[in-house]
Amino acid sequence: MKKLLLVLCLFGVALSGFAEDLSLTMPEMKPELVYGETMDYSPELSLRVMPVATPATDKWSWMNTNPGVKPYKVMDDLTFVGVPVFIAGIIAKGEKKNFAQQYQNKHANTRLLTNFKTGIDDYTQYFGPAMTLGLKICGVEGRSDWGRFLASAAMSYGIMAGFVNGIKYTAKEMRPDGSQANSWPSGHTATSFVGATILHKEYGLTVSPWYSIAGYGVATATGVMRVLNNRHWVSDVLSGAGIGIMSTEIAYALSDVLFKGRGLLRNDLEGLVNASDHPSFFSVSMGMGFGNKNLDFEAVDDNHDPIKMSFQTATAVQAEGAFFINKYVGIGGRLRVKTSPVKGWENFMGLAKNDVEETMELLRLLDKEGGFSGTLTDMIDLEKSSFSIESDHLTEFAADAGLYFNIPLSDRFALGTKFLVGRSIMQSLDINGHFAGKVMDMTYDMTIHNGDITDIDIKDINNAGCDYDVEWDYLTVSGNNSTKLGTGISLTYAYKKNFSWKVFCDYDYSRKTYTLTYDPQYYLNVAFPDLVGMNALGGEPFKAEKHELKKNVNSWVLGASFAVSF
Repeated sequence: MKKLLLVLCLFGVALSGFAEDLSLTMPEMKPELVYGETMDYSPELSLRVMPVATPATDKWSWMNTNPGVKPYKVMDDLTFVGVPVFIAGIIAKGEKKNFAQQYQNKHANTRLLTNFKTGIDDYTQYFGPAMTLGLKICGVEGRSDWGRFLASAAMSYGIMAGFVNGIKYTAKEMRPDGSQANSWPSGHTATSFVGATILHKEYGLTVSPWYSIAGYGVATATGVMRVLNNRHWVSDVLSGAGIGIMSTEIAYALSDVLFKGRGLLRNDLEGLVNASDHPSFFSVSMGMGFGNKNLDFEAVDDNHDPIKMSFQTATAVQAEGAFFINKYVGIGGRLRVKTSPVKGWENFMGLAKNDVEETMELLRLLDKEGGFSGTLTDMIDLEKSSFSIESDHLTEFAADAGLYFNIPLSDRFALGTKFLVGRSIMQSLDINGHFAGKVMDMTYDMTIHNGDITDIDIKDINNAGCDYDVEWDYLTVSGNNSTKLGTGISLTYAYKKNFSWKVFCDYDYSRKTYTLTYDPQYYLNVAFPDLVGMNALGGEPFKAEKHELKKNVNSWVLGASFAVSF
């Protein structure tokens, strides 16, 4: 009996490892001592085979996911900041109504088009994705693995392309240079801000906030270059930036719904609790400039008309930062570039056109009545002569420093203000003239009295047998360097640890002297070299006009900033 029990126990232990597949049923046993009888024991044993469960197939199992990474919730990662930026672009669309350009001007030699052109913006629009791909290729671990990253990026660009092209070819806004009716919104700017937001989400939020600053800084510069190249209006750039940010946020939200926690490699950075307690910051901003938009230059004498200039809404881009010694007071500074394009170029086209037509009419009259040996109209070759804008913006570079103040409102919101002193440096607006033709020799009698030319009697004019080709400053407008005072108010929203969006309104005051130089007939000094001799004797038949205007400049900049708190 004991041996039998021992064998059964060992057999039961052996079967315990296969409990899911085998079951053993034994009768209840009570030990009894019986003399003179043989106990017959037959245990009841049954074997049951259980089916093996097949594990469920995970369609995202190919994604790499690090343990301990918190899945994103849709509303936690959406800022909606792209919506007001896009709306700001719609509001700013009105500046085009004040800009009159004669795109179909038949006098090509007097049509004023800017020669300023840079192709850098064709490449900087791809800075964000290039930077993100480079970091991933180098093995720097970001927010997502390759699969989730590529899916999120593809959806970001797809959504952006749908918005941009759908609006472009419906609105049909003419570009500033008159080349195509697909100006609003800016595709380059939208592409650049998609890339910047991808870089921000993949590496700025998870590795270092300076990746975000780099991405949004280059994206902002791209938008400004689109305006400087006369390819887009300020409104196009603002709306493009808004679309770029919105598209990427929507795409990443869709990825959070689709992939949930799969494909995530890093959590967001553990940083500051809120911007109210830690207001030190560095930011990049873009905005619109308002204020004094007219320069009215008085006539230099009774023979000339006043010259009036008006400007469009300015584009302002800036970098700003401040270090706070406590949660209320800090010191910092700001670097800003503000460009103000001239509107109504037809006024200056009229000046140039009239100058050419009046000169040609005079030359035809002299040819008809003068009886000269040469043909005076050969002096100007209209096919080779033109006017062009070297700079169609009055640009201000400004550097300021001073005190910054912070007023905490809640964990996420704070008001700010500042008092700054700085220096304003102006870059001139410049229209160039380019004339070519035949050089003329002139035979004349001159009467000089007390060193002044009192009479000129032209005897003959003939072709000198050589050509001239000259380029000069037809019209320039510049402003002196000056001291400026500035203040402003801002509202900060801390949407992530270390990251904030700001809306701001800045005010600046300076006292400036603007100088306009108008020299429409400089080429005559080259076409008629004998005039140089006259000038040497005291005559100045074609002297350039100079106008000066002293003005109190009050300017406002309304814009938005992406800021990193530290």
